[in-house]
Amino acid sequence: MNKPIKAIILAAGKGKRLQQEGVDAPKVMRLAAGEPLLRHVLNALRFIPQEDVMLVLGYKKEQVLAAFPEYHWAEQAEQLGTGHAAMCGLRELGDFEGDVLVCAGDMPLLRQETYEALLAEHRTANNACTVLTGTADIPSKGYGRILRDENGAFLTVVEDKDCTPEQAEIRELNTATYAFDAAALREALTHVRNENAQGEYYLTEVPAILMEQGRKVGVGCRHLGLEIIGVNTPEQLSQVEKALQEG
Repeated sequence: MNKPIKAIILAAGKGKRLQQEGVDAPKVMRLAAGEPLLRHVLNALRFIPQEDVMLVLGYKKEQVLAAFPEYHWAEQAEQLGTGHAAMCGLRELGDFEGDVLVCAGDMPLLRQETYEALLAEHRTANNACTVLTGTADIPSKGYGRILRDENGAFLTVVEDKDCTPEQAEIRELNTATYAFDAAALREALTHVRNENAQGEYYLTEVPAILMEQGRKVGVGCRHLGLEIIGVNTPEQLSQVEKALQEG
């Protein structure tokens, strides 16, 4: 029997590189094809009941709440990284026991079938964590790389800024989208540290922590093409706008 599922959408960011004169909306409220980025993400997650979707909000949260008042939300008052954002969302889920889909609110091109395929892989393999990874014919700058061992098994995620020249050539990219067993995620997050230049807690550390604990971590790899684009720059916003308009 499938476990219950809830979704945590990380949507607290300001989007500094998107800020333009007169436009200071939260990143997920920037428009693409006439709708906020977050609306496109929520549409792709419509297979999960609305009451089971948690928004993690921060910068100008009132704007997001005004547009999406029907959703549960958690506050990330300080922007301390994706791991911290997941902690904030998970805390609001209390002692929920089931699967948790953690995804980004600035990836409007990811399709429902992609989320569903990740969840199916996660449940079929009975994983504690399943990482959605992808290949895409786009510049890989800014994307974490997936490291595998000699047998092709997942090892870890290396952030783009930390890659060696050899690792930077890896074409399998991290999408910042995960399926977790809620209890496993809750426990693993207590071991994430912010001992890095940014002083942030990274969700990318969780899969490796789970493996160190002897838990099963898998990878759902797909050729994602433009689906993998997260909106961080005006150029990426234009790119997803065009893709959405073209259908």
